[in-house]
Amino acid sequence: MRTPALITSAVSAFLLTLAACGGSSSNGPNSAVKVTAVPQFTHVAIVVLENASYPDVIGNASMPYLNSLASQYSSLASYYANAHPSIPNYFMLTAGNPETVDDAFSGTITDDNLVQEVVAKGLTWKAYEESIPSAGYLGGDSGLYYERHDPLSYFSDVRNTPAQAANIVPFSQLAVDMSSGSLPNFMWITPNALDTAHDCPASNSGCSLSSRLTTADNWLKTNIQPLLSNPSFSANGLLIVVFDEGEDTDVDHVGGHVACVLAGTHVKTHYSSNATYQHQDSLSLIGHALRLNSIPGLGASGGSMLEFFQ
Repeated sequence: MRTPALITSAVSAFLLTLAACGGSSSNGPNSAVKVTAVPQFTHVAIVVLENASYPDVIGNASMPYLNSLASQYSSLASYYANAHPSIPNYFMLTAGNPETVDDAFSGTITDDNLVQEVVAKGLTWKAYEESIPSAGYLGGDSGLYYERHDPLSYFSDVRNTPAQAANIVPFSQLAVDMSSGSLPNFMWITPNALDTAHDCPASNSGCSLSSRLTTADNWLKTNIQPLLSNPSFSANGLLIVVFDEGEDTDVDHVGGHVACVLAGTHVKTHYSSNATYQHQDSLSLIGHALRLNSIPGLGASGGSMLEFFQ
């Protein structure tokens, strides 16, 4: 359990970092490249896992599948979360701003965000949410579904528009969409609280981090490998797998040193970079890859991650 003092300290440092950098804490080598320098993708998918630092993941035998992707494709060796606790990191990935540090936040976000920009571009999106009660659900936490891991559900574009809310669907819909050849352009994929490595099962409430990571890795192999192998996605798709934040005691760059892996079409193979990136850079990459007209918040000045593409 994080202490209030740790949260306050982390957020204060985060805001100071943003101010010192003129709005962005990322200084990747490609922050000035043009959007057209990054390959255009038909499909972009992101999976966010929970609460583990880079050394817990990369090279750990508990996560053989994710490490195989990191070895086969591209791995970011100096990627850092923006804050503690979880929720500001999720908003950095989707709105380019931390928005709140309250994991119990239930308000509505009216800032520019990925939903707004994807729709404005005439593209499609879905949030595939494991253990969500029903399609279009906006009712807060429910069992193993945690609303704070589903940031798109907070945006006014979704909450005030039933047609957009209907794009938040149970995870089982992903298999249906793959089978029917109807994958959306942007996919936010959320495993439930057990499968993200966030929680232990009730039968083993004191399980180790390695045990939680093994569960998450098995989930990735079972559910994400079919996406990478899907004909539509494999033709021109990009997958991002990233951890939201490091362990509680890891405050490197405020949010901790975390793993991020890129896989899919055009991604360099057997490649690793030590350049510094953060969540706003992943947001920037998504915007560039989909050729969005505008990229929300700090994503507009984030690095494009050009170096990871052939």
